[in-house]
Amino acid sequence: MAAEMVDQSPVKGCMVIRPWGMAVWDELRDALNARIKAAGAQNAYFPLFIPMSFLSKEAEHVEGFAKECALVTHHRLTKDPDGPGLIPDPAAKLEEPLVVRPTSETIIWDMFGNWISSHRDLPLKINQWANVVRWELNNPTPFIRTPEFLWQEGHTAHATKEEAVECSREMLDVYADTCRDYLAVPVVKGTKSPSERFAGADDTFTIEALMQNGWALQSGTSHFLGQNFARAFDVTFQNKQQKSELVWATSWGVSTRLLGALVMTHSDDKGLVLPPMVSPCQVVIVPVGRGKAENDAKVDAFLAPLEAQLKAQGIRYKVDDRDKVKPGSKFYEWERKGVPLRIECGPRDADANSFVIASRLGGEKETVEFDEATFGATMDKRLKDYQQELLERAEQRLSDKTFEVSSYQEMKDALEKGDTGFFLVPWRDDADDEEKVKQDCRATIRCFPFAHNGEGAVEGKKCFYSGEDATHMAIFARAY
Repeated sequence: MAAEMVDQSPVKGCMVIRPWGMAVWDELRDALNARIKAAGAQNAYFPLFIPMSFLSKEAEHVEGFAKECALVTHHRLTKDPDGPGLIPDPAAKLEEPLVVRPTSETIIWDMFGNWISSHRDLPLKINQWANVVRWELNNPTPFIRTPEFLWQEGHTAHATKEEAVECSREMLDVYADTCRDYLAVPVVKGTKSPSERFAGADDTFTIEALMQNGWALQSGTSHFLGQNFARAFDVTFQNKQQKSELVWATSWGVSTRLLGALVMTHSDDKGLVLPPMVSPCQVVIVPVGRGKAENDAKVDAFLAPLEAQLKAQGIRYKVDDRDKVKPGSKFYEWERKGVPLRIECGPRDADANSFVIASRLGGEKETVEFDEATFGATMDKRLKDYQQELLERAEQRLSDKTFEVSSYQEMKDALEKGDTGFFLVPWRDDADDEEKVKQDCRATIRCFPFAHNGEGAVEGKKCFYSGEDATHMAIFARAY
Protein backbone atom coordinates (compact mmCIF):
# COMPACT_ATOMS: atom_id res chain seq x y z
CA MET A 1 0.00 0.00 0.00
CA ALA A 2 2.76 2.44 0.95
CA ALA A 3 4.38 2.08 -2.48
CA GLU A 4 1.10 3.25 -4.08
CA MET A 5 0.88 0.17 -6.29
CA VAL A 6 -2.52 -0.98 -5.07
CA ASP A 7 -5.30 -0.12 -2.65
CA GLN A 8 -8.27 -1.82 -1.07
CA SER A 9 -11.62 -1.39 -2.76
CA PRO A 10 -15.20 -1.18 -1.42
CA VAL A 11 -15.80 -4.61 -2.98
CA LYS A 12 -14.74 -7.38 -0.63
CA GLY A 13 -11.52 -9.03 -1.76
CA CYS A 14 -11.09 -6.86 -4.86
CA MET A 15 -8.23 -4.44 -5.42
CA VAL A 16 -7.78 -1.02 -7.00
CA ILE A 17 -4.59 -0.88 -9.06
CA ARG A 18 -3.26 2.63 -8.59
CA PRO A 19 -1.48 4.57 -11.37
CA TRP A 20 2.01 3.55 -10.20
CA GLY A 21 1.03 -0.13 -10.15
CA MET A 22 -0.74 0.19 -13.49
CA ALA A 23 2.33 1.82 -15.00
CA VAL A 24 4.46 -1.16 -13.93
CA TRP A 25 1.86 -3.52 -15.44
CA ASP A 26 1.88 -1.45 -18.64
CA GLU A 27 5.66 -1.85 -19.03
CA LEU A 28 5.41 -5.61 -18.48
CA ARG A 29 2.36 -5.95 -20.69
CA ASP A 30 3.96 -4.06 -23.58
CA ALA A 31 7.06 -6.26 -23.44
CA LEU A 32 5.07 -9.48 -23.24
CA ASN A 33 2.64 -8.37 -25.93
CA ALA A 34 5.51 -7.88 -28.37
CA ARG A 35 6.81 -11.38 -27.64
CA ILE A 36 3.36 -12.93 -27.99
CA LYS A 37 2.96 -11.27 -31.39
CA ALA A 38 6.43 -12.44 -32.38
CA ALA A 39 5.24 -16.00 -31.66
CA GLY A 40 2.51 -15.55 -34.28
CA ALA A 41 -0.52 -14.70 -32.13
CA GLN A 42 -2.97 -11.91 -32.96
CA ASN A 43 -4.86 -9.89 -30.36
CA ALA A 44 -8.65 -10.07 -30.22
CA TYR A 45 -11.38 -9.52 -27.65
CA PHE A 46 -14.24 -11.78 -26.59
CA PRO A 47 -17.33 -11.09 -24.44
CA LEU A 48 -17.11 -10.81 -20.68
CA PHE A 49 -20.33 -12.84 -20.43
CA ILE A 50 -20.45 -16.54 -21.30
CA PRO A 51 -23.68 -18.58 -21.60
CA MET A 52 -23.80 -21.04 -18.72
CA SER A 53 -24.52 -23.90 -21.13
CA PHE A 54 -21.10 -23.34 -22.76
CA LEU A 55 -19.28 -24.35 -19.57
CA SER A 56 -21.30 -27.55 -19.40
CA LYS A 57 -20.00 -28.75 -22.77
CA GLU A 58 -16.58 -29.75 -21.40
CA ALA A 59 -17.15 -31.86 -18.28
CA GLU A 60 -13.76 -31.47 -16.59
CA HIS A 61 -13.73 -27.75 -17.35
CA VAL A 62 -17.09 -27.06 -15.72
CA GLU A 63 -16.17 -29.16 -12.70
CA GLY A 64 -12.95 -27.22 -12.25
CA PHE A 65 -14.57 -23.78 -12.34
CA ALA A 66 -18.11 -24.32 -11.07
CA LYS A 67 -17.37 -23.17 -7.51
CA GLU A 68 -15.71 -19.95 -8.67
CA CYS A 69 -18.28 -18.68 -11.18
CA ALA A 70 -20.16 -15.42 -10.74
CA LEU A 71 -23.54 -15.36 -12.52
CA VAL A 72 -25.68 -12.67 -14.11
CA THR A 73 -29.33 -13.67 -13.78
CA HIS A 74 -31.17 -10.38 -14.46
CA HIS A 75 -30.62 -7.47 -16.82
CA ARG A 76 -32.40 -4.74 -14.87
CA LEU A 77 -33.02 -3.44 -11.34
CA THR A 78 -36.20 -2.01 -9.92
CA LYS A 79 -37.34 -0.35 -6.70
CA ASP A 80 -38.04 -2.68 -3.82
CA PRO A 81 -41.82 -2.58 -3.24
CA ASP A 82 -41.29 -3.58 0.41
CA GLY A 83 -38.91 -0.80 1.33
CA PRO A 84 -36.05 1.46 0.24
CA GLY A 85 -33.37 0.20 -2.13
CA LEU A 86 -33.29 -1.83 -5.30
CA ILE A 87 -33.93 -5.47 -6.23
CA PRO A 88 -33.51 -7.48 -9.42
CA ASP A 89 -36.56 -6.89 -11.56
CA PRO A 90 -38.49 -10.22 -11.69
CA ALA A 91 -39.59 -9.31 -15.22
CA ALA A 92 -35.97 -8.95 -16.33
CA LYS A 93 -34.80 -12.47 -15.56
CA LEU A 94 -32.53 -13.85 -18.28
CA GLU A 95 -33.62 -16.95 -20.17
CA GLU A 96 -30.15 -18.39 -19.54
CA PRO A 97 -27.80 -17.17 -16.83
CA LEU A 98 -24.52 -15.67 -18.01
CA VAL A 99 -21.22 -16.56 -16.37
CA VAL A 100 -18.85 -13.66 -15.78
CA ARG A 101 -15.69 -14.77 -17.57
CA PRO A 102 -13.48 -17.02 -15.36
CA THR A 103 -11.49 -17.95 -18.49
CA SER A 104 -12.46 -17.93 -22.16
CA GLU A 105 -11.86 -21.41 -23.58
CA THR A 106 -15.53 -22.13 -24.11
CA ILE A 107 -16.60 -18.95 -25.87
CA ILE A 108 -13.43 -18.84 -27.95
CA TRP A 109 -13.85 -22.44 -29.08
CA ASP A 110 -17.42 -21.70 -30.05
CA MET A 111 -16.03 -18.97 -32.33
CA PHE A 112 -13.20 -21.18 -33.59
CA GLY A 113 -15.90 -23.50 -34.89
CA ASN A 114 -17.00 -20.67 -37.19
CA TRP A 115 -13.49 -19.73 -38.30
CA ILE A 116 -11.89 -23.13 -38.93
CA SER A 117 -12.86 -25.48 -41.74
CA SER A 118 -9.66 -26.35 -43.61
CA HIS A 119 -6.01 -27.13 -42.87
CA ARG A 120 -5.34 -23.78 -44.57
CA ASP A 121 -6.97 -22.06 -41.57
CA LEU A 122 -4.38 -23.57 -39.20
CA PRO A 123 -2.58 -22.80 -37.05
CA LEU A 124 -4.89 -20.20 -35.55
CA LYS A 125 -3.34 -18.24 -32.67
CA ILE A 126 -5.41 -15.73 -30.73
CA ASN A 127 -4.55 -13.70 -27.63
CA GLN A 128 -6.67 -11.38 -25.54
CA TRP A 129 -5.88 -8.96 -22.72
CA ALA A 130 -8.82 -8.87 -20.33
CA ASN A 131 -10.10 -9.11 -16.78
CA VAL A 132 -11.46 -12.33 -15.33
CA VAL A 133 -13.55 -13.15 -12.28
CA ARG A 134 -13.00 -16.22 -10.11
CA TRP A 135 -15.08 -15.85 -7.00
CA GLU A 136 -12.56 -16.96 -4.41
CA LEU A 137 -12.51 -15.06 -1.11
CA ASN A 138 -10.21 -17.36 0.85
CA ASN A 139 -7.44 -15.08 2.16
CA PRO A 140 -7.58 -12.47 -0.63
CA THR A 141 -4.19 -10.82 -1.22
CA PRO A 142 -3.57 -7.98 -3.71
CA PHE A 143 -1.88 -9.23 -6.90
CA ILE A 144 -1.85 -12.80 -5.56
CA ARG A 145 -5.44 -13.89 -5.03
CA THR A 146 -8.42 -11.62 -5.70
CA PRO A 147 -11.87 -12.35 -7.20
CA GLU A 148 -11.04 -10.14 -10.20
CA PHE A 149 -7.67 -9.70 -11.86
CA LEU A 150 -6.10 -8.68 -15.16
CA TRP A 151 -4.39 -11.13 -17.47
CA GLN A 152 -3.70 -12.23 -20.99
CA GLU A 153 -4.96 -15.55 -22.30
CA GLY A 154 -3.76 -17.15 -25.49
CA HIS A 155 -5.72 -19.81 -27.38
CA THR A 156 -4.45 -21.74 -30.37
CA ALA A 157 -5.68 -24.43 -32.75
CA HIS A 158 -3.38 -26.78 -34.69
CA ALA A 159 -3.51 -29.55 -37.25
CA THR A 160 -1.32 -31.95 -35.26
CA LYS A 161 -0.64 -32.92 -31.69
CA GLU A 162 3.07 -32.24 -32.16
CA GLU A 163 2.44 -28.65 -33.26
CA ALA A 164 0.16 -28.01 -30.29
CA VAL A 165 2.62 -29.41 -27.75
CA GLU A 166 5.42 -27.40 -29.34
CA CYS A 167 3.33 -24.23 -29.12
CA SER A 168 2.46 -24.75 -25.46
CA ARG A 169 6.12 -25.31 -24.60
CA GLU A 170 7.18 -22.31 -26.70
CA MET A 171 4.83 -20.01 -24.82
CA LEU A 172 6.07 -21.31 -21.47
CA ASP A 173 9.56 -20.32 -22.62
CA VAL A 174 8.24 -16.87 -23.53
CA TYR A 175 6.87 -16.48 -20.00
CA ALA A 176 10.06 -17.73 -18.34
CA ASP A 177 12.25 -15.47 -20.45
CA THR A 178 10.03 -12.45 -19.79
CA CYS A 179 10.14 -13.05 -16.04
CA ARG A 180 13.91 -13.29 -16.17
CA ASP A 181 14.59 -10.44 -18.61
CA TYR A 182 12.08 -7.90 -17.30
CA LEU A 183 11.18 -8.81 -13.72
CA ALA A 184 14.58 -10.28 -12.77
CA VAL A 185 12.66 -13.27 -11.41
CA PRO A 186 14.18 -16.69 -12.17
CA VAL A 187 11.68 -19.53 -12.46
CA VAL A 188 11.61 -23.30 -12.64
CA LYS A 189 9.83 -24.74 -15.68
CA GLY A 190 8.01 -28.04 -15.43
CA THR A 191 4.85 -30.09 -15.76
CA LYS A 192 2.05 -30.01 -13.21
CA SER A 193 0.99 -33.24 -11.57
CA PRO A 194 -2.35 -34.65 -12.78
CA SER A 195 -3.96 -33.39 -9.56
CA GLU A 196 -2.83 -29.82 -10.28
CA ARG A 197 -3.61 -29.90 -14.00
CA PHE A 198 -5.86 -27.24 -15.54
CA ALA A 199 -9.46 -28.39 -15.83
CA GLY A 200 -9.90 -29.85 -19.30
CA ALA A 201 -6.18 -30.09 -20.17
CA ASP A 202 -4.15 -33.16 -21.11
CA ASP A 203 -1.02 -31.49 -19.69
CA THR A 204 -0.29 -28.27 -17.84
CA PHE A 205 3.15 -26.69 -17.99
CA THR A 206 4.09 -24.14 -15.35
CA ILE A 207 6.70 -21.63 -14.25
CA GLU A 208 7.27 -21.58 -10.50
CA ALA A 209 9.05 -18.72 -8.72
CA LEU A 210 10.54 -18.75 -5.23
CA MET A 211 9.72 -15.82 -2.97
CA GLN A 212 12.08 -14.38 -0.34
CA ASN A 213 10.28 -16.29 2.43
CA GLY A 214 10.89 -19.60 0.68
CA TRP A 215 7.32 -20.06 -0.53
CA ALA A 216 6.49 -20.85 -4.15
CA LEU A 217 4.33 -18.76 -6.44
CA GLN A 218 2.84 -20.24 -9.60
CA SER A 219 3.61 -17.44 -12.02
CA GLY A 220 2.26 -18.62 -15.37
CA THR A 221 0.85 -21.70 -17.06
CA SER A 222 0.57 -23.12 -20.55
CA HIS A 223 -1.83 -25.96 -21.29
CA PHE A 224 -1.87 -28.65 -23.92
CA LEU A 225 -5.60 -29.21 -24.28
CA GLY A 226 -5.47 -32.18 -26.63
CA GLN A 227 -8.72 -32.41 -28.61
CA ASN A 228 -11.02 -31.97 -25.61
CA PHE A 229 -12.43 -28.56 -26.51
CA ALA A 230 -12.47 -29.32 -30.23
CA ARG A 231 -14.57 -32.39 -29.44
CA ALA A 232 -16.88 -30.47 -27.08
CA PHE A 233 -17.51 -27.71 -29.62
CA ASP A 234 -17.25 -29.88 -32.75
CA VAL A 235 -14.31 -27.96 -34.27
CA THR A 236 -12.97 -29.97 -37.21
CA PHE A 237 -10.92 -29.28 -40.32
CA GLN A 238 -10.35 -30.97 -43.64
CA ASN A 239 -6.78 -32.20 -43.84
CA LYS A 240 -4.72 -32.31 -47.04
CA GLN A 241 -6.23 -35.71 -47.85
CA GLN A 242 -9.73 -34.15 -47.64
CA LYS A 243 -10.55 -36.09 -44.49
CA SER A 244 -12.21 -34.47 -41.47
CA GLU A 245 -10.19 -34.30 -38.24
CA LEU A 246 -10.58 -32.66 -34.84
CA VAL A 247 -8.08 -29.85 -34.25
CA TRP A 248 -5.55 -29.83 -31.41
CA ALA A 249 -5.50 -27.02 -28.89
CA THR A 250 -3.50 -24.99 -26.39
CA SER A 251 -4.21 -22.18 -23.98
CA TRP A 252 -1.77 -20.15 -21.91
CA GLY A 253 -1.83 -17.16 -19.60
CA VAL A 254 -0.16 -14.91 -17.06
CA SER A 255 -1.78 -12.28 -14.87
CA THR A 256 -1.18 -9.38 -12.52
CA ARG A 257 0.03 -12.11 -10.15
CA LEU A 258 3.40 -11.40 -11.79
CA LEU A 259 3.38 -8.05 -9.99
CA GLY A 260 3.01 -10.00 -6.77
CA ALA A 261 6.01 -12.10 -7.79
CA LEU A 262 8.01 -8.95 -8.43
CA VAL A 263 7.09 -7.41 -5.07
CA MET A 264 7.83 -10.53 -3.03
CA THR A 265 11.06 -11.35 -4.87
CA HIS A 266 12.81 -7.99 -4.56
CA SER A 267 11.25 -5.68 -1.97
CA ASP A 268 12.79 -4.87 1.41
CA ASP A 269 11.88 -3.16 4.68
CA LYS A 270 12.12 0.25 3.01
CA GLY A 271 9.49 -0.61 0.42
CA LEU A 272 9.29 -1.62 -3.21
CA VAL A 273 12.36 -2.46 -5.30
CA LEU A 274 11.67 -2.26 -9.02
CA PRO A 275 13.78 -3.76 -11.80
CA PRO A 276 14.69 -0.96 -14.23
CA MET A 277 13.12 -2.82 -17.15
CA VAL A 278 9.61 -2.33 -15.71
CA SER A 279 10.05 0.73 -13.51
CA PRO A 280 7.84 3.57 -14.80
CA CYS A 281 10.57 5.94 -13.69
CA GLN A 282 14.12 4.60 -13.89
CA VAL A 283 15.89 7.72 -12.67
CA VAL A 284 14.42 10.42 -10.45
CA ILE A 285 16.17 13.78 -10.32
CA VAL A 286 15.72 15.78 -7.11
CA PRO A 287 16.99 19.37 -7.20
CA VAL A 288 18.10 20.46 -3.71
CA GLY A 289 18.86 23.81 -2.11
CA ARG A 290 16.03 25.49 -3.95
CA GLY A 291 14.43 28.77 -2.95
CA LYS A 292 16.52 31.55 -4.42
CA ALA A 293 15.74 32.40 -8.03
CA GLU A 294 19.39 32.63 -9.12
CA ASN A 295 20.22 29.26 -7.56
CA ASP A 296 17.15 27.62 -9.06
CA ALA A 297 18.05 28.98 -12.48
CA LYS A 298 21.63 27.74 -12.12
CA VAL A 299 20.50 24.20 -11.22
CA ASP A 300 17.86 24.14 -13.96
CA ALA A 301 20.47 25.19 -16.55
CA PHE A 302 22.84 22.48 -15.32
CA LEU A 303 20.14 19.81 -15.48
CA ALA A 304 18.99 20.68 -19.02
CA PRO A 305 21.76 18.79 -20.90
CA LEU A 306 21.59 15.99 -18.33
CA GLU A 307 17.88 15.53 -19.07
CA ALA A 308 18.54 15.69 -22.80
CA GLN A 309 21.02 12.84 -22.55
CA LEU A 310 18.61 10.70 -20.53
CA LYS A 311 15.90 11.32 -23.09
CA ALA A 312 18.22 10.53 -26.00
CA GLN A 313 19.19 7.26 -24.32
CA GLY A 314 15.51 6.28 -23.90
CA ILE A 315 15.75 6.32 -20.11
CA ARG A 316 12.50 7.00 -18.27
CA TYR A 317 13.10 9.84 -15.81
CA LYS A 318 11.30 12.43 -13.73
CA VAL A 319 12.42 15.73 -12.23
CA ASP A 320 10.80 16.15 -8.82
CA ASP A 321 10.79 19.93 -8.43
CA ARG A 322 7.82 20.21 -6.07
CA ASP A 323 8.41 23.34 -4.00
CA LYS A 324 6.41 22.47 -0.90
CA VAL A 325 7.99 19.04 -0.31
CA LYS A 326 11.38 18.83 1.41
CA PRO A 327 14.17 16.85 -0.30
CA GLY A 328 14.26 14.26 2.49
CA SER A 329 10.58 13.54 2.02
CA LYS A 330 11.12 13.20 -1.71
CA PHE A 331 13.99 10.78 -1.16
CA TYR A 332 11.81 8.65 1.09
CA GLU A 333 8.85 8.68 -1.32
CA TRP A 334 10.84 7.57 -4.36
CA GLU A 335 12.75 5.00 -2.34
CA ARG A 336 9.45 3.58 -1.08
CA LYS A 337 8.15 3.41 -4.66
CA GLY A 338 11.22 1.49 -5.79
CA VAL A 339 12.81 3.85 -8.32
CA PRO A 340 16.24 2.35 -9.14
CA LEU A 341 18.45 5.47 -9.27
CA ARG A 342 18.21 8.92 -7.72
CA ILE A 343 20.19 11.98 -8.78
CA GLU A 344 20.56 14.91 -6.38
CA CYS A 345 21.81 18.28 -7.54
CA GLY A 346 22.09 21.65 -5.84
CA PRO A 347 23.77 24.98 -6.61
CA ARG A 348 27.15 23.85 -5.30
CA ASP A 349 26.96 20.68 -7.41
CA ALA A 350 26.15 22.76 -10.47
CA ASP A 351 29.14 25.03 -9.78
CA ALA A 352 31.34 21.93 -9.53
CA ASN A 353 29.81 20.41 -12.70
CA SER A 354 28.80 17.34 -10.69
CA PHE A 355 25.85 15.55 -9.16
CA VAL A 356 25.19 12.99 -6.44
CA ILE A 357 23.77 9.58 -7.36
CA ALA A 358 22.17 7.01 -5.04
CA SER A 359 21.01 3.47 -5.77
CA ARG A 360 17.83 1.91 -4.37
CA LEU A 361 19.91 -1.19 -3.68
CA GLY A 362 21.88 0.72 -1.06
CA GLY A 363 25.54 1.57 -0.68
CA GLU A 364 27.17 4.96 -0.34
CA LYS A 365 26.06 7.95 -2.33
CA GLU A 366 28.50 8.80 -5.09
CA THR A 367 29.53 12.20 -6.39
CA VAL A 368 29.99 12.06 -10.16
CA GLU A 369 31.38 14.63 -12.55
CA PHE A 370 29.01 15.36 -15.41
CA ASP A 371 30.41 14.50 -18.84
CA GLU A 372 27.82 15.28 -21.48
CA ALA A 373 29.49 13.01 -24.04
CA THR A 374 29.29 9.87 -21.86
CA PHE A 375 26.52 10.57 -19.33
CA GLY A 376 23.68 8.84 -21.19
CA ALA A 377 25.63 5.67 -21.88
CA THR A 378 26.99 5.61 -18.32
CA MET A 379 23.50 5.83 -16.84
CA ASP A 380 22.27 3.12 -19.20
CA LYS A 381 25.07 0.85 -18.01
CA ARG A 382 24.25 1.59 -14.36
CA LEU A 383 20.65 0.53 -14.98
CA LYS A 384 21.70 -2.66 -16.77
CA ASP A 385 24.10 -3.51 -13.94
CA TYR A 386 21.31 -2.85 -11.45
CA GLN A 387 18.96 -5.19 -13.33
CA GLN A 388 21.64 -7.88 -13.43
CA GLU A 389 22.34 -7.54 -9.72
CA LEU A 390 18.66 -8.05 -8.90
CA LEU A 391 18.59 -11.17 -11.07
CA GLU A 392 21.76 -12.58 -9.54
CA ARG A 393 20.43 -12.03 -6.03
CA ALA A 394 17.23 -13.88 -6.90
CA GLU A 395 19.12 -16.69 -8.65
CA GLN A 396 21.39 -17.14 -5.64
CA ARG A 397 18.36 -17.32 -3.36
CA LEU A 398 16.77 -19.94 -5.61
CA SER A 399 19.96 -21.98 -5.54
CA ASP A 400 20.42 -21.63 -1.78
CA LYS A 401 16.83 -22.61 -1.06
CA THR A 402 16.60 -25.64 -3.36
CA PHE A 403 17.16 -28.75 -1.26
CA GLU A 404 17.57 -32.40 -2.23
CA VAL A 405 16.30 -34.66 0.55
CA SER A 406 16.22 -38.43 0.76
CA SER A 407 13.12 -38.90 2.92
CA TYR A 408 9.76 -37.33 3.55
CA GLN A 409 10.56 -36.92 7.24
CA GLU A 410 13.58 -34.82 6.33
CA MET A 411 11.41 -32.41 4.35
CA LYS A 412 8.72 -32.31 7.02
CA ASP A 413 11.27 -31.57 9.77
CA ALA A 414 12.78 -28.77 7.69
CA LEU A 415 9.39 -27.18 7.05
CA GLU A 416 8.43 -27.39 10.72
CA LYS A 417 11.65 -25.54 11.59
CA GLY A 418 10.80 -22.83 9.08
CA ASP A 419 13.38 -23.91 6.50
CA THR A 420 11.13 -23.34 3.51
CA GLY A 421 12.16 -23.61 -0.11
CA PHE A 422 12.02 -25.97 -3.07
CA PHE A 423 12.47 -29.64 -2.16
CA LEU A 424 13.62 -31.71 -5.12
CA VAL A 425 12.70 -35.34 -4.48
CA PRO A 426 12.08 -38.66 -6.26
CA TRP A 427 8.34 -39.28 -6.39
CA ARG A 428 5.93 -42.00 -7.42
CA ASP A 429 2.96 -40.22 -8.94
CA ASP A 430 -0.03 -40.98 -6.71
CA ALA A 431 -2.88 -38.54 -6.12
CA ASP A 432 -3.78 -40.01 -2.72
CA ASP A 433 -0.22 -39.71 -1.44
CA GLU A 434 -0.02 -36.20 -2.85
CA GLU A 435 -3.07 -35.19 -0.83
CA LYS A 436 -1.69 -36.86 2.32
CA VAL A 437 1.51 -34.84 2.05
CA LYS A 438 -0.49 -31.66 1.55
CA GLN A 439 -2.64 -32.29 4.61
CA ASP A 440 0.30 -33.36 6.76
CA CYS A 441 2.79 -30.56 6.12
CA ARG A 442 1.06 -28.09 3.76
CA ALA A 443 3.52 -28.75 0.95
CA THR A 444 2.33 -29.38 -2.59
CA ILE A 445 3.92 -30.55 -5.80
CA ARG A 446 4.83 -27.40 -7.67
CA CYS A 447 5.95 -29.29 -10.78
CA PHE A 448 7.94 -32.10 -12.30
CA PRO A 449 10.84 -29.89 -13.43
CA PHE A 450 11.97 -30.32 -17.03
CA ALA A 451 15.62 -29.99 -16.04
CA HIS A 452 15.44 -33.01 -13.72
CA ASN A 453 13.14 -35.34 -15.67
CA GLY A 454 15.16 -36.31 -18.68
CA GLU A 455 15.74 -39.87 -19.80
CA GLY A 456 16.97 -42.05 -16.92
CA ALA A 457 16.39 -39.32 -14.33
CA VAL A 458 14.64 -41.63 -11.85
CA GLU A 459 16.29 -44.89 -12.78
CA GLY A 460 16.97 -46.87 -9.61
CA LYS A 461 15.41 -44.21 -7.36
CA LYS A 462 12.72 -44.81 -4.76
CA CYS A 463 9.89 -42.42 -3.92
CA PHE A 464 10.83 -40.36 -0.86
CA TYR A 465 7.33 -40.86 0.54
CA SER A 466 6.12 -44.37 -0.37
CA GLY A 467 9.45 -46.13 -0.95
CA GLU A 468 8.18 -47.48 -4.27
CA ASP A 469 9.90 -47.02 -7.62
CA ALA A 470 9.91 -43.33 -8.53
CA THR A 471 8.17 -42.10 -11.67
CA HIS A 472 9.31 -38.48 -11.56
CA MET A 473 11.58 -36.01 -9.89
CA ALA A 474 9.24 -33.54 -8.21
CA ILE A 475 9.53 -30.17 -6.51
CA PHE A 476 7.51 -29.81 -3.32
CA ALA A 477 7.04 -26.47 -1.55
CA ARG A 478 4.60 -24.47 0.45
CA ALA A 479 2.88 -22.11 -1.94
CA TYR A 480 0.64 -19.07 -2.18
